[in-house]
Amino acid sequence: MDAAEFRRRGREMVDYVADYLENVEQRPVYPDLEPGYLRSLIPNEAPLEPENYEDIMKDVERVIMPGVTHWHSPYFFAYFPAASSYPAMLADMLCGAIGCIGFSWAASPACTELETVMLDWLGKMLQLPECFIAGTHGHGGGVIQSTASEATLMSLLAARCKAVRRVQPSNPKISEAEILSKLVAYTSEQAHSSVERAALIGGVMIRKVPTDKRYAVTGDLLKKMVDEDKAAGLIPFYLCATLGTTPSCAFDHITELGPICNEENMWMHIDAAYAGSAFICPEFRPLLNGVEFADSFNFNPHKWLLINFDCSTMWVRERADIIGAFKMEPLYLKHENQERFRSLKMWFVFRMYGVKGLQGHIRKQVALAKEFESLVRADKRFEICAEVIMGLVCFRLKGSNELNQNLLKKITKSREIHLVPCQLSGRFVLRFAICARTTESCHIQQAWQHITQLTFELLQEPSL
Repeated sequence: MDAAEFRRRGREMVDYVADYLENVEQRPVYPDLEPGYLRSLIPNEAPLEPENYEDIMKDVERVIMPGVTHWHSPYFFAYFPAASSYPAMLADMLCGAIGCIGFSWAASPACTELETVMLDWLGKMLQLPECFIAGTHGHGGGVIQSTASEATLMSLLAARCKAVRRVQPSNPKISEAEILSKLVAYTSEQAHSSVERAALIGGVMIRKVPTDKRYAVTGDLLKKMVDEDKAAGLIPFYLCATLGTTPSCAFDHITELGPICNEENMWMHIDAAYAGSAFICPEFRPLLNGVEFADSFNFNPHKWLLINFDCSTMWVRERADIIGAFKMEPLYLKHENQERFRSLKMWFVFRMYGVKGLQGHIRKQVALAKEFESLVRADKRFEICAEVIMGLVCFRLKGSNELNQNLLKKITKSREIHLVPCQLSGRFVLRFAICARTTESCHIQQAWQHITQLTFELLQEPSL
């Protein structure tokens, strides 16, 4: 493909993408396929001779699209949002064309410097403490990671390194291996599984802190566990607090947890993967109060801030803590700094939407969740299972777990809307997350109508 054909095919691809997104709601949101469907549709080996572009695009519809779960359909209500916008897609095209690997300032100065400035822009939108902003007199700053899971791992490894260096001088006879065997990390029983995986990779113990009736970790529960572990000769060193848990969008009490971590020399990392985007709105910013106690903070603009995957933003209070840790871990240092020009997406989106446009997007989706909540509450067959604070509604049919499992099976089989479940207090719960940028009130009303129709059919079945 030469430049002339690229121009032509590029225009065709933009038209294809625009048509796909404009008409995605006409496609079944969830595929009707069995695992392994694709292998029989394509050759067993790569072609020896070049193939033409038209045949490849025909195969996109024949082979790929039948197996796609359409995350940007306004009838997709599963998991959490996967952000998308036209400005971000255009920036991604430019990023691919420039194709730089920003492993150092010299490797691509604009890549390094724009990322630093964009993290400062976003940090100021969130009203982060000055210590997290690179363009101040503080020692912190922000960096783009691929995922919140990666940010959690980075923070845990940095905390582990810092804890070892703190303990060793006063206990010179104790080996590093012995110190590591005594380190213990903490997180909510509602936290994402990536926190547990980070501890596994880091070779440290992790304890899950029980939550209150709102599925949040409180200070007294953490303090009790820390005291128990210290009495047993262990070394508490790390807490991953969650703002907006995956099951129910619960918020740990970081104003209580932060002072405990500071007193105990424990690193506090805040994972706000989904909810963090909403903190640019003044009405949601109080949920971030307590960040001033944190050593690191992370959220995913690629979830809810209209910036396509991947773009997970992480701030640290002390850059030296991260840099120092990964001088000891050259493998991670290599991985950490092989950056693409992802900040271009932030720059395009921030400029083309403005803060007010981004706030409007968040507020609209929260309002849609509230609309769905009101529909659920008006139907006495259903119950709301967790407080609706942002764009997620946890609900279920009053009755057994089996009843709700059967309802979800019918919803999934219908392929008209897509939901996933969670477990709350031992109960099988359906999660309804507002995801697509194009979701409107009509889609909420139609989704609820579909759910109630399937519920009626389910309750008519003889076995029930």
